[in-house]
Amino acid sequence: MPLPGPTVLHELGAHLATVPEVTDYQAYAGTAAPINFNGLVRQYYLRSGGEVGDIQVNLVDKHHRSEQSHAIATRVRPALQAIGQRHGANVKVVEVPPGPPVLSPLVAEIYGPEADGRRQVAKAVRGVFAKTAGVVDIDDSSIAVAPRTLLLVDRRKAAMLGVSQQEIVTTLRAGLAGEAVAYLHDQSKYPAAATIQLPADRQGDLDALLQLAVRSADGKLVSIRELVTVSDTVREQPVYHKDLLPVNYVVADMAGAVDSPLYGMFEMRGDVTALTTPGGGLLSERFISPPLDPYRGYTLKWDGEWQITYETFRDMGAAYAVGLILIYLLVVAQFGSYLTPLIIMAPIPLTIIGVMPGHALLGAQYTATSMIGMIALAGIIVRNSILLVDFINLQLRAGMPFEQAVVSSATTRAQPILLTGLAAMLGAIFILDDPIFNGLAISLIFGILVSTLLTLVVIPLLYFVAYRNRLSKLVPQPSQGD
Repeated sequence: MPLPGPTVLHELGAHLATVPEVTDYQAYAGTAAPINFNGLVRQYYLRSGGEVGDIQVNLVDKHHRSEQSHAIATRVRPALQAIGQRHGANVKVVEVPPGPPVLSPLVAEIYGPEADGRRQVAKAVRGVFAKTAGVVDIDDSSIAVAPRTLLLVDRRKAAMLGVSQQEIVTTLRAGLAGEAVAYLHDQSKYPAAATIQLPADRQGDLDALLQLAVRSADGKLVSIRELVTVSDTVREQPVYHKDLLPVNYVVADMAGAVDSPLYGMFEMRGDVTALTTPGGGLLSERFISPPLDPYRGYTLKWDGEWQITYETFRDMGAAYAVGLILIYLLVVAQFGSYLTPLIIMAPIPLTIIGVMPGHALLGAQYTATSMIGMIALAGIIVRNSILLVDFINLQLRAGMPFEQAVVSSATTRAQPILLTGLAAMLGAIFILDDPIFNGLAISLIFGILVSTLLTLVVIPLLYFVAYRNRLSKLVPQPSQGD
């Protein structure tokens, strides 16, 4: 949380102490907290300086509170941000772990030919973020414009007087922050330093610094004012690169009724693409990869959880397709037919009938673990279908009429199929309340429930429709004398 001073940390800590679920907290002023997952992924460990701070909050055990940590963070965020706004600070509430390893859930990367233009576009995009409902913890990679004074050493004059640049820099540093000139040797483990520095009321005073003197080669004291040139400028903006391309970031999080950053991202697309760039054109937009030539115009590339979501579902979709192909080839090898595997795999799409309404019924989001559950369901449903088809073939080889064999397969195999499905559903119930794997549990429970029931009906019907004309000719018909 970038803060102007420890005063804001004290106010934030005082408010957190009133939250019933908070046991204690640790505050770090001017430095980063001990490195954790957040610090590693979001680069918090790099923060330092008097304008930043960090508070790590510890909650009571989950068994002793009614709300999850996410709900508590959402509840306390408005009050904490109000405290920060009173002091001109930007307060962010970040959960541990924050989710996928991204800089922030919502990330807009701004590419363009000029640094000033990228900053202007980033500020405009940040304005769109700020007016979008549910988007919180908004920030960008630029820093506030602040004056800066440069003291440029006149090397020629300093050389003529026999004064080195190091002496000038050391003297100025001593005036700004003090300088340890000796140590008290009292046999202690950590000897105390004897520090010289300006009085507290003159520290940071430019005139006081320029009045400091250094000794020339002939032993005379020379004022630093005579050896430097004062130049007024502004602080340099940080420069970020990604894949060797200069980039500016706009980051945010999503909170409220809808927590998924993707909904906020797609809600902002209309306003973002309508922004005018410094070159006069409209801001272009990319979703998967950065622009091939960022110097031809200004481009926004969406990153963050969107990129992780896209890559995850892309790879899992490819794995799903490969798995279906392998299942088809294995069933072809087993039954020696190209049509039978299609009948056996027909119930696989039926899992969606259970998975999607199941997520809606429980108010859960469809996540990557939900996709894993659907991949697992493909194998479970194919197993049930193979049991039915194999039983039909066994009955036909025993001489049972085709229609009776089809009906008998559903009635005979129903009990073992339902029992195995029920066992899988009961096993998934134990991970239903897990914040990460609840999508997997929902997919397994509702997918198995619906698809198992439909499989007992769909497979016999499809097999009957596909083979009634073929197999009825192979089954011996009763003679007239019988």
